[in-house]
Amino acid sequence: MDQRKFKPYGKVSALTLGGGGIGNIWGETSREEAVRTVRLAIENGINHFDVAPMYGRGEAEKVISEAIKGRDIRDLHFTTKCSLGILPDNEVYDYLNSSLTRSLSSMGLEKVDLFLLHSQLIEDNHQLFRFNEFRNKNSTNLTSYFNAVIPAFEKLKKEGKISNWGIGLGQEEALIKAIDYHTPPNAIQCVVNILNSAGGIGFTTEGLDSNSILKECLDRDIPTLAIRAVQAGALTSSMDREPHPSGHDEKDFEDFEKAYLFRELAKKWDLSPSDLAHRYTLSVPGVSSVILGVKNRIELAECIKSEKNQLTDEEIAELEALYF
Repeated sequence: MDQRKFKPYGKVSALTLGGGGIGNIWGETSREEAVRTVRLAIENGINHFDVAPMYGRGEAEKVISEAIKGRDIRDLHFTTKCSLGILPDNEVYDYLNSSLTRSLSSMGLEKVDLFLLHSQLIEDNHQLFRFNEFRNKNSTNLTSYFNAVIPAFEKLKKEGKISNWGIGLGQEEALIKAIDYHTPPNAIQCVVNILNSAGGIGFTTEGLDSNSILKECLDRDIPTLAIRAVQAGALTSSMDREPHPSGHDEKDFEDFEKAYLFRELAKKWDLSPSDLAHRYTLSVPGVSSVILGVKNRIELAECIKSEKNQLTDEEIAELEALYF
């Protein structure tokens, strides 16, 4: 598998196995199948694994622990996250450290290579476009990020519990300020798909432009890990779940309808929609690795095939003409 430039590790596999699928977020799977999926990933050159405590209430981290037990992991890299929310500054380090300690124990690791802020970054007075009632739980404001989160991450580095730290989604203006700050993140997770849509997790701002975040990362030489290549199923043949009663994934189902032309083009090229979606994200300049949400070996095998057959410039142009 192609190894791409990624400053935190030097290089990283073009595909990363994410924890959503193996943690039962994207449809049902068994512990046994999830473990076998992780092992198949390793056998095929995937050396980066991205999990979080919220993926199956720790299930993804337990799968990783079982899959790597007794294995030489010196060439493997592990990422986990913490959904911090908005806390008093003097509580931030303890909260991050407690979450990280549980994750390390669950995975059987002494440290992780990358520790990410899982709550979404916002400016201090910004009101969420959707689900603002959960603002203090699902987001972290810039003042807290600058004054408490970054120092806490740096302390965890000095303590040898993490090697690098980073951020993920959030309000566009807040993310750009974080990228341009004098202490920038070591890496960022960024939505990259043909719809330029974060779907149900894009609740900070209406019409979030993830492409602008990717461009800012490129301009500032911030390594980028791509998420939502298939936009929570919207860029596949069919949604593999029913809409959530809370309505938090309503945008994902709307995007599925919007992706009709995309599926027609995939059919014309004799590709599955998910195959085409992964090929597209893998072909976007600046993406170090695409984080997969697969839940079994069949889905993983298709993604591995996609990595070996990326799009030509002409194919990218035809695809992007559908939406840009």
